[in-house]
Amino acid sequence: MEKTKALFDQLWADYIKRNPEAKRVHDLFVKEGEEVINDHIAFRTFNHPSINVDVLAQHFINAGYEFKGEYQFEEKHLFAKHFEHKTMKDAPRVFISQLKTEDFSDFLQEKVAEIVSKIPAELPSKAEVLTSGNVWGEKPSYAVYNKLREESEYAAWLYLYGFTLNHFTVSVTHLQTLNSMEKTNQFLKDNGFLMNDSGGEIKGTPEELLEQSSIKANMHKVEFQEGVYQVPVTYYEFAKRYPDVDGNLYSGFIAKSADKIFESTDYYQK
Repeated sequence: MEKTKALFDQLWADYIKRNPEAKRVHDLFVKEGEEVINDHIAFRTFNHPSINVDVLAQHFINAGYEFKGEYQFEEKHLFAKHFEHKTMKDAPRVFISQLKTEDFSDFLQEKVAEIVSKIPAELPSKAEVLTSGNVWGEKPSYAVYNKLREESEYAAWLYLYGFTLNHFTVSVTHLQTLNSMEKTNQFLKDNGFLMNDSGGEIKGTPEELLEQSSIKANMHKVEFQEGVYQVPVTYYEFAKRYPDVDGNLYSGFIAKSADKIFESTDYYQK
């Protein structure tokens, strides 16, 4: 239990350091008298054997997690798995996805191979990899970033930020006052946050046992080779789960909804 808590405390600290707006969201909920329970966290990676889903997942398995489900995202060329803690009931779920690089152009494949080759050999086996960020050892190119975006916003995001938490998720299921997706979303908009409206502000339905929404990733100044540009960094997600016919709260994910949540880090201009 202590190992799990320490890991998530470290992940949260790294997350709000990169995106102070996430801390503001959290604090706004607390100010409303809500207890913020984390539904799940998410990581992104490449399908390279040295750093794929299973490599990153091992650090959570070491902390008491186990595999629960897998998902395919055909349009975005992604594969994902989710994990849950064996004994801690309210421990956040862990969702890790990877890019199917072989589905893309020679340019993208060569760029991924180049940056993966620069990952220190011993790093993936250490828990520090989860907060190591961009370990390619080079200042990113804005031209390369935009060229990657033409094929995959996901690849472009990874090129910039590397191994860091993509998002935390507020469990709307556990909220007392803002206890519906509609109330939560309106609260966020009233406080000036932009919602990811791809596929609608609310993804999923009560009948599917899971509703999700997210704010657009906060804009972050990145120093590129060509200069400083503002680009999306991380975001906050919100999820409400419903009980199944046996009264058990649904614990998995819905691929068609998650597909739209991924777009929270797509490039946009305020």
